[in-house]
Amino acid sequence: MSRIGKKPVQVPAGITATVEGQKVTAKGPKGELFFVANDGIGIKLEDNAVVVTPLTQSKEARSKWGMSRTMIENIFKGVKDGYERKLEINGVGYRASLQGKNLQLALGFSHDVVYEPPQGITIAVPKPTEIVVSGINKQQVGQVAAEIREYRGPEPYKGKGVKYAEERIVRKEGKKK
Repeated sequence: MSRIGKKPVQVPAGITATVEGQKVTAKGPKGELFFVANDGIGIKLEDNAVVVTPLTQSKEARSKWGMSRTMIENIFKGVKDGYERKLEINGVGYRASLQGKNLQLALGFSHDVVYEPPQGITIAVPKPTEIVVSGINKQQVGQVAAEIREYRGPEPYKGKGVKYAEERIVRKEGKKK
């Protein structure tokens, strides 16, 4: 039994949720998102809460039960509050700036890297060494942050590169004489 899947997802105040078959749609102050569940999952809207149940006791249905409930909870939080991911840049001469909506990164290459964010994602640069990626879709925000980090990930000797704000880099000792 899925412990997460058993709990109903409460619809927060200010959000309109509709269930049509396998599709859950949420409208809120930040925008509109939807999630389409697998065929082995049943979704009902009862008492201002979304209840997710497996239709069969097959391994596939039970394995997607908790995930479906979490995805529905994520779209509710996304249309209400949104998501953001912070990145930090470490290294001499490494910096970021906004060029219109595009992110321009100086990461020690012979050229600046220009990243064009997808629709629905906003990028802010409060300081030259800090990037804030925000949007309503949790998966998309995480993917954009991962793509930016991929240009020059943190290296273990000096910690230079782009890293998540909450990430801890395991440092290595340099060579000795």
